[in-house]
Amino acid sequence: MHPAAQGPPTVISASRRTDIPAFYMPWFMAGIARGFFSVENPFNRRPRRVPAGRREVHTIVFWSKNFGPFLAGRYGQKLRQLGYNLYFNFTLNSTDRLLEPRVPPLAERLAQMAALVRAFGPAAVAWRFDPICFYRQNGGGIHDNLADFDRIARHAGALGITRCITSFRDDYAKIARRTAHLPGMAFWDPPIARKAALLKQLANALAPHGIRLETCCEVQVLAALPPAAPLAPASCIPGALLMGLYGGRVSLRRDGGQRVKKGCGCSLSADVGDYRRQPCFHNCLYCYAQPSAAPAPAARAAEVLARQRQSC
Repeated sequence: MHPAAQGPPTVISASRRTDIPAFYMPWFMAGIARGFFSVENPFNRRPRRVPAGRREVHTIVFWSKNFGPFLAGRYGQKLRQLGYNLYFNFTLNSTDRLLEPRVPPLAERLAQMAALVRAFGPAAVAWRFDPICFYRQNGGGIHDNLADFDRIARHAGALGITRCITSFRDDYAKIARRTAHLPGMAFWDPPIARKAALLKQLANALAPHGIRLETCCEVQVLAALPPAAPLAPASCIPGALLMGLYGGRVSLRRDGGQRVKKGCGCSLSADVGDYRRQPCFHNCLYCYAQPSAAPAPAARAAEVLARQRQSC
């Protein structure tokens, strides 16, 4: 039976679970060549087959903090030649070596954003400044990671990007265990009113650049803003936008596997990648996806990546 008779084509999310464009593109391309991905449920470990043939996939949505390897390997061009539609969620935050110790320098990441726009157009690229973090060190004042927000906004606006998606850092037990390795460092969660005021300030700063601020899973903060505030809930998997870009149809049903009650607006997608078997080596201090309490050493990164290449 033709896939269209069974329902709309799949949107593949690659991935909320790890950074595939930075570390695992050979593995991803092997799945495309095979025509499916075998994905393990992160809770019950049950495998699921995700179709990956061109007629079964509407769009591949890539998430990354470092599109350098993706661009160097010309993977986007290869996928486009095979007939796949592509969309990019580029998480591009301020330089902060405490929070993000292994992402490339900001200038390099800004160049990557420009390269994505040149190759695929600004409508296919969303800028995610995510998450906004507040923290204290050694009992001192409160720090944040907003230092380069204006610089990134100017750059993204000049490229024609119109969406900035943000959220505030969430608390997870694994993050508390991770920060325990850093004596004197503690994250701080602002009150709702302060978060709302900050989002309004950021939205106003983005407006002159033609960028709209959208919030990911921040329903409480949005509720604290006046109705006329220039913000909206985000859809990092934006089904309606993808149909507008590429035609065809996708499911516009909310993805029940995400945090819908907290305000996630993502359309239905199939996430590929694996928290456990494909660890991310950016070692971001606030990351929910990193399973280990301590940072992954460089030797571990080399070992895992070599094994991935051998299995493709």
